[in-house]
Amino acid sequence: MTKRMMKYKMLYVMLLPAIVFLFVFNYIPMYGASIAFKDFWITKGILGSPWVGFDHFEQLFKTDKFWQVFRNTIEINLLRLVFGFPAPIFLAILLNEVRLKWFKRSIQTIVYLPHFISWVTISGIIFSLLSNEGLVNKVITAFGGDSVNFLTSNGMFRPLLVLSGIWKEIGWGTIIFLAALSGVNPDLYEAATVDGANRFKQIVHITLPSLLPIISILLILNFGSMMTGGFDQVFNLYNTMVYESGDVIDTYVYRIGLTQGKYSMATAIGLFLNVINFVLLIVVNSASKKMSGQGIY
Repeated sequence: MTKRMMKYKMLYVMLLPAIVFLFVFNYIPMYGASIAFKDFWITKGILGSPWVGFDHFEQLFKTDKFWQVFRNTIEINLLRLVFGFPAPIFLAILLNEVRLKWFKRSIQTIVYLPHFISWVTISGIIFSLLSNEGLVNKVITAFGGDSVNFLTSNGMFRPLLVLSGIWKEIGWGTIIFLAALSGVNPDLYEAATVDGANRFKQIVHITLPSLLPIISILLILNFGSMMTGGFDQVFNLYNTMVYESGDVIDTYVYRIGLTQGKYSMATAIGLFLNVINFVLLIVVNSASKKMSGQGIY
């Protein structure tokens, strides 16, 4: 083992900064999770604050508001998974079928761009388009229709989240799938063409099976963040009128943790959700390894 490490010592030296970064910014802050079991006071600090056991968790589970945001988080993330996860796969397959290189590169550049725009800017664009005085409502009323409350309707808020998320990240998500497709042996397509397979059959029997390993890994990672994520998007798009359908755990933690100063309660929520994410990751990874032989470890 030591001999092998000495052989690749430069690789380990290059890896060292990443390990130090991970330890400093990901492992040391874990000590702060202990305030979930304390009655935390800023003046007393983490060590000086008294232990209260699972009191914050008991109080949390008795709160109706928590279960509402818990349900919202699951439903919104499931919608993202069902509609958002396959979107870059379909786009990557379509781009892979394009033979004109200049057209393919132009489309790739256009769909990549939204990824580099912040949610603050995107929310401004959406507000200018969909608000009561926005461009879309002006067009609707110009043709004799009634103005639609896109941004204050609980029924429209979730589709708005899903569609805006797909628009922003679909291009960036195709990068991994296009990279995987570039590694497919061209002889497979030539052999399929000789056997009389059309483009659709080649996609079904060659392209999709080639993507299955990377699809499995990304799907497992998506399940691992099922209970968190999307704070920037929701925080910049929601308002008090759509709390019923759009308030998720991340925004709830922000409100009670920072604006109300309930740090212990907010930490208890975060700890509880990370435990759920961890369990989901283990379960989905085990299921994937049994069904397809693919897993992240």
